[in-house]
Amino acid sequence: MIDYPNIDPIAVSLGPLSVHWYGIMYLIGFAGAYLLGTYRAKLSSGNWTKDQMSDVIFYGAMGVILGGRIGYILFYQFEGLLSDPLSLFRIWEGGMSFHGGLLGVIVAMLLFSRRYNKHLIDVTDFIAPLVPIGLGAGRVGNFIGGELWGKATEASWGMVFPNDPSQLVRHPSQLYQFVLEGIVLFVILWFFSQKQKPRYCVSGMFLLFYGLFRIVVEFFRQPDAHIGYLAFDWLTQGQLLSLPMVFGGVALILYGYKSSLTAK
Repeated sequence: MIDYPNIDPIAVSLGPLSVHWYGIMYLIGFAGAYLLGTYRAKLSSGNWTKDQMSDVIFYGAMGVILGGRIGYILFYQFEGLLSDPLSLFRIWEGGMSFHGGLLGVIVAMLLFSRRYNKHLIDVTDFIAPLVPIGLGAGRVGNFIGGELWGKATEASWGMVFPNDPSQLVRHPSQLYQFVLEGIVLFVILWFFSQKQKPRYCVSGMFLLFYGLFRIVVEFFRQPDAHIGYLAFDWLTQGQLLSLPMVFGGVALILYGYKSSLTAK
């Protein structure tokens, strides 16, 4: 067993104001995406400008925050919403959903593409390699906050999380997600997109590999207590929401390459 580092989730306290590490990780994600996006914009032969990068990050941030919160309530706390509709607006209580954030970003990118007269998929192909930065940073925030821990394990790298009422040795599944959804996904998308690829393919690769990685990690992650397993004593809400991403990703990649061959 490895001792959990037990880092204070509050990074800075200034009187009544507390800055949490989770919030800082969001800022790191957006800042990293902007810096790498600016680099990619310089290589885009004028298709992207620095001002457009600033705007696409702003649109993306709004999509992540609004979509993530709404998605969490709809996907994971819908019964609570019916009894307490105002819970949707109490963001400070926590609760964000990746899949909701993804839908929010898609809507935000649609608005951005209309404003700048760009093809929606050209926009998502461009930003897809930037997204894993925020995903990885967010999982580090989950780990520091001692939340979203894994299932009980006898593995030598298991940890006891202080917020766990059972005090069991568990998989540090947040770190598994940091590695797969952050580092590995970034490497795949960054190198895949270095050379010009058919439209749809980079977006498809993001959907495919995020979906696969999330499905795999869910086997080690403790399901939400109020939802549990949906079927077969192993299917979780996260896996169910990720399956359409896998199928959608494969469809986009096949369509992209087929369209490219047809155009030739």
